[in-house]
Amino acid sequence: MSCNFLVSSCADLGSYTCNSFCQTSSLLGMDQIRSSFLCTMTYLIVQSSMAVADEHYQDDNKELQPLLVFGPPLIFEVFESRNSHKYLFLKAFSIQLPLLEFLTTQNVDPSSIRTILCNQLQPITANVIRLLPSLALIVTTTIGNDHIDLPECNRRGVQVVNVGSQSTEDVADMAVGLLIDVLYRISAADRYVRKWVPSKPWNLPPGSKLGGKRVGIVGLGRIGGEVAKRLEAFNCRIMYHSRHKKPFVSYTFYSNILELASNSDVLVLCCSLTDETRHMINREVMLALGKEGVIVNVGRGALIDENALVQCLMKGEIRGAGLDVFENEPEVPKELITLDNVVLSPHAAALTSDYFTDTCKFVAESLSKSLLF
Repeated sequence: MSCNFLVSSCADLGSYTCNSFCQTSSLLGMDQIRSSFLCTMTYLIVQSSMAVADEHYQDDNKELQPLLVFGPPLIFEVFESRNSHKYLFLKAFSIQLPLLEFLTTQNVDPSSIRTILCNQLQPITANVIRLLPSLALIVTTTIGNDHIDLPECNRRGVQVVNVGSQSTEDVADMAVGLLIDVLYRISAADRYVRKWVPSKPWNLPPGSKLGGKRVGIVGLGRIGGEVAKRLEAFNCRIMYHSRHKKPFVSYTFYSNILELASNSDVLVLCCSLTDETRHMINREVMLALGKEGVIVNVGRGALIDENALVQCLMKGEIRGAGLDVFENEPEVPKELITLDNVVLSPHAAALTSDYFTDTCKFVAESLSKSLLF
């Protein structure tokens, strides 16, 4: 019997003691040094095996932390598969029941729920928050928080965490991409070429260059700032509208959105949705932007009066629009789908190949911190 066999046997069985192996090694006539080494290795392997077994035992027997899920977020399937050993996932999006009834069907006491995972598809209302007396943390996979009743969270001391700056650059890239597509009619040209018959002449309306355009950014926060930085490379003249003038920004500030539109060729919407910003881009603003004007929205759909937008686009009262968000998601007005001067994206500005990995990690870390309290 060799030393390797003895060590392997210990690793496989984990049932022999260090002393028994020492006695065996002596019977085999091994010298004292080799016997001592074998005893030490055997002891370490046994201890390691016992520790691993104990860890699995604890994981299998500990009570799962309830996690209430609304939406669901796009990352949910991946996140659930990676964290099923940690959380009891309560999928409030899967059954059309009042929340209290849903929790009753799951045999879950509302007071046991400390965390919520959500996105913008289902609002987290004051009634939801009040129903959960132990709620401490809401994690949303969105950049904005407008689907969450923040005043009620503040009153209750519930922390709200969003993905924040994680997807800032991706959203800014998408904004510029949408603008280039609308101006140069890239998507419209693609559809034209696919349907073109060789016997017919080219008959595609011309596009418009980006260089030198006057771009009004609505909401010069993290995303708006990154959009401005990118468009400066195209020699665009940057202006902006925000709640307050930025003290260290050289761009021209307009306190009035109508004045900004009157002096812009393009409006890029990057601000959050509030009672004050809802429908801030109305028909009057669109007419002020003018027939050559373009609107890009990577903020929230309800920043724009969608009915007014449809009418202005159909009548040629503005040149075009690039939209990543819509007022009543996931519904998109059928009129927009038929228009060649509109580029549509299904709220996918942040959905890069790294999004799922990064966001899963962010959510896991945020939820883990809540378990420490």
